[in-house]
Amino acid sequence: MGSHHLTPAVQNVTDRTSNPFGMRPPFDRSPPGDRPAVFGYGDANADFHLIGDHPGVHGGADTGVPFSASELEPLRAVCRDVGFESGPSDEPDFENLFASYVHMCTLPPGEAPTDREYGDLERYFDAELRAINAHILMPVGERATDRVLEGYTTQRGRIDLEMPALHATEIRGRGFLVVPIREPAAWEDTEQEALRMRLEAILGRDYRQTKGVATMVG
Repeated sequence: MGSHHLTPAVQNVTDRTSNPFGMRPPFDRSPPGDRPAVFGYGDANADFHLIGDHPGVHGGADTGVPFSASELEPLRAVCRDVGFESGPSDEPDFENLFASYVHMCTLPPGEAPTDREYGDLERYFDAELRAINAHILMPVGERATDRVLEGYTTQRGRIDLEMPALHATEIRGRGFLVVPIREPAAWEDTEQEALRMRLEAILGRDYRQTKGVATMVG
């Protein structure tokens, strides 16, 4: 078991909201004046972990806050509705929620990470995910959902990445519950409410029973 694995009884002691574990990006291809990376942000002891793709898709290069692109506002509204988020949007307070990206590094405008660059960031993403050790993983979009289903469930081979069908459903993982989220920019009228209702239903029950296996997988 790697040294970054934490048991459920351990609480992360930090007053840092952004990059609480002091991650250092393995490379810097950011434009001049931009942040080299959009680090994980939020409650380091959160039960819910919101997972995105990279800053070019989900934003944050200007604010340092994941999921700050304007088209993500419907998702942020759900987070506020269920009590995960309060305060100003460019420096929010997250309670019981941590947000991060599969690929945290900032790239030049219009560029997407290569497969190799995604691979270079994999160990950083995995280490932070296991350090947070949330109960509920909420990947946003196809790339993040693919990564979470492949890495933290045994069901990827049986699941088609049809995000409209997967949106706001529950998938049992290896010690986690996975709730995939369709890209908010593509949401139809009922999908914002479907996610809000799903999260309220999970919050209303003993979701912590999903915990206990995650730290044994590596």
